[in-house]
Amino acid sequence: MKEFIGAWKLIAFEEHSPDGEIVHPYGRDPAGLLIYDTSGKMSVQIMKRDRALLSSDDCETGAEEIKRAIEGFTSFFGAYEIDPTAGIIIHHVEGHLLPDSVGKALERKFEFSGDRLILKPSATRRVVWERIGNKSDMAGDNTDDSIHSERTK
Repeated sequence: MKEFIGAWKLIAFEEHSPDGEIVHPYGRDPAGLLIYDTSGKMSVQIMKRDRALLSSDDCETGAEEIKRAIEGFTSFFGAYEIDPTAGIIIHHVEGHLLPDSVGKALERKFEFSGDRLILKPSATRRVVWERIGNKSDMAGDNTDDSIHSERTK
């Protein structure tokens, strides 16, 4: 499905509790980038914007500080496949911040709403992405030379 191809910025990462409360584990204004390419590869990074700075620039930072920094960040990459009939995309994890996730096949239900992609990793989690640029730019279909010359100036 060509609709996936391109770069997406994170709009919202939500956990819905049974009592109706919405929790934002990466904050109300998370940062993130999701990329699907035409060769079947993907990459994603998600981060809490207000993570505390480390107390030191060198590698001597304590374990608790490292733990807090990692708790506000996730990232993985790999291959993907789409089952359009079932409305599922599967991320085959080749590399992950958490070593135990390497080799997993992560299924997400998906839906498109305009320039937004909504991924649902579980019944209670919803991750909303917005396309960066226009669809033809991201799919490599753009033949408008004026856009190309603006990029190369």
